[in-house]
Amino acid sequence: MKNMRIPILKLHNTLIVSIQWELDDKTALQFQEDLLNKMHETTAIGVVIDLTPIDFIDSFIAKVIGDVISMSGLMGAKVVITGIQPAVAITLIELGIRLENVLTALDLENGLDKLNKELED
Repeated sequence: MKNMRIPILKLHNTLIVSIQWELDDKTALQFQEDLLNKMHETTAIGVVIDLTPIDFIDSFIAKVIGDVISMSGLMGAKVVITGIQPAVAITLIELGIRLENVLTALDLENGLDKLNKELED
């Protein structure tokens, strides 16, 4: 699974990302670059990142996810993170990764609903 690109789907004004495997450092950095480029190309104003299959992240991946959220905000997009597993939540907090201004939801469907409500305001 090394060096695979994470698919980024566009639905109306939203980008949807479902990370389906544990990320290595190179894939995480490629994902960061791909997502920011796709946001720029599409002028998306919302991003949903689904982490449901991920049950472990290391400190580097946690930092990249935090950076992606911050960078997306700088580009004017609202971000919703869905499907955070307990171990991932613990890791993020222990590493001091603050998900400020980020909505969370248990699953992708709820995440899209939350994002759409947020974008209506």
